[in-house]
Amino acid sequence: DSSRRRTKPVITCLKTLLIVYSFVFWITGAILLAVGVWGKLMLGPYISLIADNSTNAPYVLIGTGTVIIVFGLFGCFATCRGSPWMLKLYAMFLSLVFLAELVAGISGFVFRHEVTPERSYAVNGWDHLCISLRLRCCGVYNYTSWLASVYYPSNGIPASCCFNSSDCTIEDLRNATIAPSKVFHQGCYELVTSFMETNMAIIAGVTFGIAFSQSIGMLLACCLSRIITANQYEMV
Repeated sequence: DSSRRRTKPVITCLKTLLIVYSFVFWITGAILLAVGVWGKLMLGPYISLIADNSTNAPYVLIGTGTVIIVFGLFGCFATCRGSPWMLKLYAMFLSLVFLAELVAGISGFVFRHEVTPERSYAVNGWDHLCISLRLRCCGVYNYTSWLASVYYPSNGIPASCCFNSSDCTIEDLRNATIAPSKVFHQGCYELVTSFMETNMAIIAGVTFGIAFSQSIGMLLACCLSRIITANQYEMV
């Protein structure tokens, strides 16, 4: 009895910490879900144009975030019940989330260095991207990229390359002598890859930070489960 009285404050403290952690864990699930959706919506157009094999990191984040939201609630329930097997299951889940987030983070971090102009001559795609995102650029490396494309002889340089659309006619864009004075000289590939590297690094950083925080939850859940089991503590 005296042993149980001594361990009761410890268990109460661990329960409080684990409930707070589970709530924060639930919030991180919502953050991962939001980051995954943002990564897919915002980086999707870039990824589809600069690489044939796009990263699955956004999908991993979306799936992981959704499951975390569910298990965050389970963690609170398991802690309140003080069930050893539920706490062990929760700790096991946290370890799986830890591994999944590491995979997503590493994938995003590595992918940012593997962007290549594999599909740089997907004309409609680049032109649409330049217009929708208002990129002040032209061509893959510069406007001359269009001169070697099959698009140029019949259409000239795309209108999205013009820095002043009111003073940029189709005839001007078909004229290799006049066009250079009407279009942007910076290539789009440099802008796109720079944007990708910056934002994929942000996603990877957030994911790594949240992943390593799972070790705290695993430790709390395992300690609480072990103490409850050892002392045969029954929650009222």
